[in-house]
Amino acid sequence: MFAMLMNWMKANKILPQISDTERQALEAGSIWIDGELFSGHPDFTRILAENYNKLPPEEQAFIDGPVEELCRMIDRFEIGRTKRIPDDILAFVKRTGMMSFLIPKQYGGKQFSILGISTILAKISAYNATVGTFVVIPNSLGAAELIKHYGTDAQKTAYLPKLATGEYVPCFGLTEPTAGSDAASIKADGLVFKDVDGETKIKLNFRKRYITLAPIANLCTIACKLHDPQNLLGKGEDVGITCVLVHEGTPGFTHGDHHDPIGDPFYNGPLIGKDVVVPVKNIIGELDGAGQGWRMLMEQLAGGRMVSLPAGAIGGAKAVAAVTGPYSMVRQQFGIAIGRMEGVEDKVGKIAALSYMLEGARVFGCSAVDSGQQPPVVSAIMKAYSTALSQELVIDGMDVFSGAGVMQGPNNILGAGYKSAPVAVTVEGANILTRTLMIFGQGATRCHPYALKVVNAVEQDDASAFRNNLLGWIGHFIVNNFRAVGRYLTRGLTAGSPVSGPTATYYRRLAWSATRFAVLTDLAMFTIGGKLKVRGKLTGRYADALAWQVLAIGALRRYEAEGRREEDLPLVHYSVQFALAKIQDAFEGIYANFGGALGAYLSTVGMLLLRLNPIGALPNDALSHQSALAIQRPGEQFDRLTQDVFKPVDESLAAGRLLKAFALISKAEPVIAKIHAAQKDKALPRGIPEEQAQAAANQGLITADEAALVRKAYAARLEAIEVDVFTPEQYFGVIDSQTDGVVHGAVELKRAVNA
Repeated sequence: MFAMLMNWMKANKILPQISDTERQALEAGSIWIDGELFSGHPDFTRILAENYNKLPPEEQAFIDGPVEELCRMIDRFEIGRTKRIPDDILAFVKRTGMMSFLIPKQYGGKQFSILGISTILAKISAYNATVGTFVVIPNSLGAAELIKHYGTDAQKTAYLPKLATGEYVPCFGLTEPTAGSDAASIKADGLVFKDVDGETKIKLNFRKRYITLAPIANLCTIACKLHDPQNLLGKGEDVGITCVLVHEGTPGFTHGDHHDPIGDPFYNGPLIGKDVVVPVKNIIGELDGAGQGWRMLMEQLAGGRMVSLPAGAIGGAKAVAAVTGPYSMVRQQFGIAIGRMEGVEDKVGKIAALSYMLEGARVFGCSAVDSGQQPPVVSAIMKAYSTALSQELVIDGMDVFSGAGVMQGPNNILGAGYKSAPVAVTVEGANILTRTLMIFGQGATRCHPYALKVVNAVEQDDASAFRNNLLGWIGHFIVNNFRAVGRYLTRGLTAGSPVSGPTATYYRRLAWSATRFAVLTDLAMFTIGGKLKVRGKLTGRYADALAWQVLAIGALRRYEAEGRREEDLPLVHYSVQFALAKIQDAFEGIYANFGGALGAYLSTVGMLLLRLNPIGALPNDALSHQSALAIQRPGEQFDRLTQDVFKPVDESLAAGRLLKAFALISKAEPVIAKIHAAQKDKALPRGIPEEQAQAAANQGLITADEAALVRKAYAARLEAIEVDVFTPEQYFGVIDSQTDGVVHGAVELKRAVNA
């Protein structure tokens, strides 16, 4: 009977059909906490026992030293204007080993932890993406990482030391005009042939685009489909996707032209090869690496997506928090700080809480990779959702900055990040396809306790394995249905919690949501089956439900790892409640759009039950207020929440003036409160309290030192909110007859008050 059922399922394509490239992707990496969620019964005790690392002293010292110094060297406006990284900055990056974080020490590298690399990239990229890419690319997927893991000893010796010092500037050529997210469809061709000198070589023809560092790289890794019609390599005619090293100056190889990315300019352009001939030894891994390129890419991306793009995005979110909270207290309207107005406060509270959650997920995920995990599904979640959320938070920050956010110039603090945000959303797997295809499509097959085993049994015609795993799957589905009913009726109480106190309810509700998610996953696989691949709107909602569970766990894990700080509770409450509301939205979307006979039930009776007893709702206004306070007051909490964000002290920089004003205003607040009280008692006239400081001192209501502090804080406030002003010549540019060039005069801040 089971053999007949197996053959029927195979003939009717009931189960997902897995291609060779999809199988390599499914087999790459490992299953992490995503497997717990797909099980429907997550073990939160085990999850809380997973590593949540701290940076080693050596790496923290590097961040506080050379990385901080690099940020101080960067003139963001000038780099944006010229689209060039100054030579002294490039030399500093190379001299301090910032291109060598992945490389083992025996080859001259720093060999930093994944968490350390992520933290460094977060700090640099959030401050300036142009310089950031020059550090990111050598320390992400490319020559160093591939040679480190798959290269021969000779390749490691030849290349890694020069990559570590920056003598080799690498880039990785994968994307083509017709191959983006569908990287397996690349058309770059490598033909193996015997040259006239008797040596076996490869002739490459390719046209790559969107390649970061391509214009300035001198060592390019080209992903191509390798063909060997004479079987010279002994691997058949179609060898498969292969990674080949091409050096600058190789005949037929062209690079140096630029694309012009939106936002912060960074070196990006095409790579073109016309009959480029290289020796077979240029294959990464030489003969063993021929045809293994796709496997290499999938294995490294399995954990690699956790690092560079999430780092830049989450560093950006923290940077938004580091200036938006202060700006909301420095900027005044109607005689009060705008951060005390509920509409503004709502944005600030969201920024504070979600940046807290994202940082927790980043550290937790990187700690997993450092522990040997390579979780492709969680990595894809981190890439897609951190970049999307970072973009959302910088837009919220722009709303708070208002006019100061949209006036361009060196004093615009958030504008560059706002303009650059779409880049991270788009690259290394566009978020649309990552959400609709990768996260649930790969996760449902790979992370499910039985699905892949059943698929493998069908493909291998193994009736015994098919029977055992199908029965196991059916039992798993039945148990989860009973479990789902119990957790629905008790709002998760039957799930229990590994902790007591104010966060216990969140573990119960996440367990409840995981059970519902597992049941809905099985229903989709049973009833929609192989057609799930084309139901992107539906699978995207499944991805949302899974992703927000992972992000909520990140916030809870951070809270536990950092000692259950009471002052952080509003951030935990806000972020997890926000995540639960998103999970509820995802479930409602699934119920409304499931389709078929089952969909008719889910969209009516099911929807009614779902809404009568929701898993979560958005945070209330009081919680938004408490969350905002975390980044509206200088002190230990503010410093901790914005740790490893570059916060300039140089008052010639807008952020430096803002943070100075933030500190002074906070210090002056008690004195201003005295002036307010005197105004209420009619001892002082109405008006701006700071302008009454001297009168208050004259009446003995405050001391002379207090009056001086108030005046100093007021002057700092006015300086901090100024924006750039250009003369017509500066704005339009004028031609200098002597140099026959455009003069871009220095932009001077016109201060509203005297210092």
